[in-house]
Amino acid sequence: MPARFEVRVTKSAETDIEEIKSYIAADSPSEAIKFVLHLEKQVHTLERFPERCPLIPENELLGTRYRHLLFGEYRTIFRVSGKRVYVLRVIHGARLLDSSILEEKD
Repeated sequence: MPARFEVRVTKSAETDIEEIKSYIAADSPSEAIKFVLHLEKQVHTLERFPERCPLIPENELLGTRYRHLLFGEYRTIFRVSGKRVYVLRVIHGARLLDSSILEEKD
């Protein structure tokens, strides 16, 4: 059985999720709830095999080793450190990614 990783969601990622939920809820509160539940379930899968997710293309420019998990139009950006997974941001796929939005705030 594979080792389990501890998944920690940063405050920045929590804020992203709340903003996305509010945006979706403006049109459909039930869809917003479904989105968040599915996203939480998907993030929970990072407890096992987080390295299955691809490295983000921006790593070369940023000098990082972040990975992402895709869900619809959104990217969950995270990093693996030892036996911990840090979820840094949840952003729209069209959004430009730069180091300033990836600052970790636990």
